[in-house]
Amino acid sequence: MNERSDGGSGAVIRLLLADDHPVVRAGLRAVLEGEPDFTIAAEAATAERAVELAAAGGVDVVLMDLQFGPGSAMNGAQATAAITARPGAPRVLVVTTYETDADTLPALEAGATGYLLKDAPPEELAQAVRAAAAGRSALAPSVADRLLERMRTPAAALSARETEVLGLVADGLTNQQISQRLHLSQATVKSHLVHVYTKLAVDSRTAAVRAARGRGLIR
Repeated sequence: MNERSDGGSGAVIRLLLADDHPVVRAGLRAVLEGEPDFTIAAEAATAERAVELAAAGGVDVVLMDLQFGPGSAMNGAQATAAITARPGAPRVLVVTTYETDADTLPALEAGATGYLLKDAPPEELAQAVRAAAAGRSALAPSVADRLLERMRTPAAALSARETEVLGLVADGLTNQQISQRLHLSQATVKSHLVHVYTKLAVDSRTAAVRAARGRGLIR
């Protein structure tokens, strides 16, 4: 982080705003530029551009959305993984509207330091950015609660892969289509679904999707 140039103490936290909606980026900029220790170093409208800018240096924290428009082949979790894989990479703070396990788990497993929702108060966003810059976790309360619940009842928690498979079931894909999408055998897909049924105490695809949506596991 660069030393502040305003005569104050401490360091300036350089931010990269990665979101495909210009209005969202403008809103984030308006909120964050009001903080004396923040500066907006760059903006990216695609996940790929965010990865490029993060690799170029001059960024301490990336504020990353999870879903980008058709102009981006990557999603936010994939971009996060690409960014954090580099030595000396900036921290990634996910800022999104999605809070299901299907969204949070891939992002956190990809290396995101924090996970906030877009309706977070400005002061909470600022605190999360500072926490991320310092290498500390910052999680939306609903996300933190669900992660704690997963820790308390690990036997009943869906794995990231099980959540991914069930999300594709919810999208209407058959086992064969899921196996092709995820590069898994159909037997493995069936095995994942058997585990899902057991953990959710259901006996059908429809019931599994309904139960998972009710618990905030998938969209």
